[in-house]
Amino acid sequence: MPRFYSRTALSICLLMAGMACTYGRAATSAVPAAAVDASKASVKGEQTAVLAGGCFWGIQAVFQHVKGVTRAVSGYSGGNSSTAEYEVVSTGETGHAESVKITYDPSQVTYGELLRVFFSVAHDPTQLNRQGPDSGTQYRSAIFYNNDEQKKIAEAYIAQLNQAQAFPRAIVTQVVPLKGFYPAEDYHQNYATRHPDDPYIVFNDAPKVAQLRELLPIFYQAK
Repeated sequence: MPRFYSRTALSICLLMAGMACTYGRAATSAVPAAAVDASKASVKGEQTAVLAGGCFWGIQAVFQHVKGVTRAVSGYSGGNSSTAEYEVVSTGETGHAESVKITYDPSQVTYGELLRVFFSVAHDPTQLNRQGPDSGTQYRSAIFYNNDEQKKIAEAYIAQLNQAQAFPRAIVTQVVPLKGFYPAEDYHQNYATRHPDDPYIVFNDAPKVAQLRELLPIFYQAK
């Protein structure tokens, strides 16, 4: 049975049990802004960031609501092109992580600001190889950097948040070079938008978008 059916079934069971299952960081406040960041560009342009933090449905949904983001695509990073297929990635043995490629305008939002959203509301960076009900290396927290500047910003920000004890446990997010990004199957794209009543989305992903609007309204945009 495809893994996404299992996700939905799990949320239905939790609903029937009367449990509130919202995974990711149940934040009451946003984490601090990145002390080390790129300057906003003086002219409109296009850059990309690739982030992984559990099921890509929720990560994609969050960043589709971030000002300055022009596109967010669910996909796979960390493994080879030959294994970039959902059923294979779901074994947890491919090296891939469910990831999202974010295309953004650096004159509107910086890389460090995207990471602030990522750490504040998109996922829990202290969970190792899992996010809430989903477990396996394919659900790990990772930043796949495109260049030395992104690496510098990401590593400095993680150190900053750990030093500030922004989370009750240490951040386990990997910072690794991007070797490739492979878009996921069509049925995974815009899943939260197309299936807003899916119990998995209701309990796990819609609250993340709500937190973005409530905790970081300067970055929030309605679709």
